[in-house]
Amino acid sequence: MELIVLVDEDGQAIGTMPKPEVHHGETPLHRAFSAYLFSDDGRLLVTRRAEGKATFPGMWTNTVCGHPGPGEDDGEAIARRAGFELGLGVSGVRPALPGYRYRAEFRGVVENEVCPVYVGRFTGSPAPEPTEVGEWELLEWTAFRRRQETEGDAWSPWCREQARLIEAAGLHRL
Repeated sequence: MELIVLVDEDGQAIGTMPKPEVHHGETPLHRAFSAYLFSDDGRLLVTRRAEGKATFPGMWTNTVCGHPGPGEDDGEAIARRAGFELGLGVSGVRPALPGYRYRAEFRGVVENEVCPVYVGRFTGSPAPEPTEVGEWELLEWTAFRRRQETEGDAWSPWCREQARLIEAAGLHRL
């Protein structure tokens, strides 16, 4: 069973909880990550969350999100989730928004996360795990941002906010 790392207001680990018990109306603050992975030609791989996901089902989002396990660093967690969700390897992963934190609610389920954001490259060809990923696309950054502006509610709230911050920091070009 996957364990989620619970954290205090300073982001320090204070315990763990089984993943199925974490996301609900009173979600405790916990560790997560978001990764924006680009192809060798500079296009961003975006994904649409599977309809069966407990949190934000069917929404378009960044390449991969998840939770590092106890004792697992974010780079290891990104590689693990990219491999499981998309059958991909990762390279050149680096912090983009190391202090990012958010809270979002959708259909009574709350996300409440200390969620560093990373950029990097993916290797291989996407082969999605259907319980995790419904669709995927490779988009130029400007097309990605245009879609977020025109299809707002189709995109996860963290992805919309993170994309604006990544772009403002000039970190959307690898």
